[in-house]
Amino acid sequence: MLELGLVGKPNTGKTTFFNAATLANAPVANYPFTTIDANIGVTYVRSPCPCREFKVACNPQNSSCVDGVRYVPARMVDVAGLVEGAHMGRGLGNLFLDNLRMAAALIHVVDAAGATDDDGKPCDPGTHDPLKDIDFLEIEIAMWMRGLIMKGWKEFARKTKYGDFDVVKEVASRLSGLGINEKHVEQALDASGIGRANPSVWSDDDLLRFACELRRVSKPIMIAANKADLPGAEENIKRMKERGYIVVPTCSEAELVLRRAAEKGIVRYNPGDSDFETVDETKLDERQKHGLELIRKILKGRGSTGVQQVIDKAIYELLKLIVVYPVEDENKLTDKKGNVLPDAFLVPQGTTARGLAYLIHTELGESFLYAVDARTKMRKGEDYVLKDRDVIRIVATKGR
Repeated sequence: MLELGLVGKPNTGKTTFFNAATLANAPVANYPFTTIDANIGVTYVRSPCPCREFKVACNPQNSSCVDGVRYVPARMVDVAGLVEGAHMGRGLGNLFLDNLRMAAALIHVVDAAGATDDDGKPCDPGTHDPLKDIDFLEIEIAMWMRGLIMKGWKEFARKTKYGDFDVVKEVASRLSGLGINEKHVEQALDASGIGRANPSVWSDDDLLRFACELRRVSKPIMIAANKADLPGAEENIKRMKERGYIVVPTCSEAELVLRRAAEKGIVRYNPGDSDFETVDETKLDERQKHGLELIRKILKGRGSTGVQQVIDKAIYELLKLIVVYPVEDENKLTDKKGNVLPDAFLVPQGTTARGLAYLIHTELGESFLYAVDARTKMRKGEDYVLKDRDVIRIVATKGR
């Protein structure tokens, strides 16, 4: 399952965001390092389900469908808060960084109001610059990755100099435990400008540049600008966007309240909605009513709490994935067991029909004959590039 890493310094609302996005019960408190061990949960990205278009009742197996919206699962890891010097073990740095190994993308939860200092301690809103938090986190992760690259580096560089080594393959092999592949290494080498011929002459600065680019291509970062409803947040959010980041203003506490209330049947609310409906106001006291009205003002002002939008943008914009629906009967839209639109797969943009077959099962990819588009009933060759929300049948010489 695809994994998203939730990162940030202590006390920015990171674990509240995690609880809201996953409906987990991770501990939350107003002091640094509430999170000691990584919290792991499942969140969901939204996609319009084809069931409405095809006028069928679906019964998803690997996802869920609510009011015609398909919720496709992704793993979320909320790691210990990061402070400056984490790559050298300060705070809970080593634990934090190791938990990021298999994350495909990082969501950096930033206190947009500047109400927490460098170490995550509360301060007056506006007295801390949140852009400093963005800079130090990127540096810490790059330094951590450089440290991993440098383990045994001299011996490795010597072998590449005197032996018949493919630098890209060797570096990718050394870093495969981080979810890094040859394509990532090639892109980072090209972008850093250090060349591939002789790693033995790469300086520490060269390695750091390479590590920075490797982080950028293998673990891209977007910003969840949390506490967006507090004074001063709006200007900081504007500054973050000017840096070129994907930035989504969020109010994690509001989202968590709504999801918990929906879970208890107090309100009707689906993640990402722009409003909610109170089921029975007689069950609410005045304090609860007041709290819900404050949340409604946030929704009216921003259109949402932003939490679900962060997940959606991480998947579709940052990672550039699409959702496809493989079926075994293009007419009934079913699998072998008769489940209608059973599975929703997240795949990279540019994935071909044969590529999807390989993702489903190696044997299916190797014996691929053609695909069938369930909408047009037309055959598609192995090089057909899948589109978002394609419903597709793979035909092969061998079954799974």
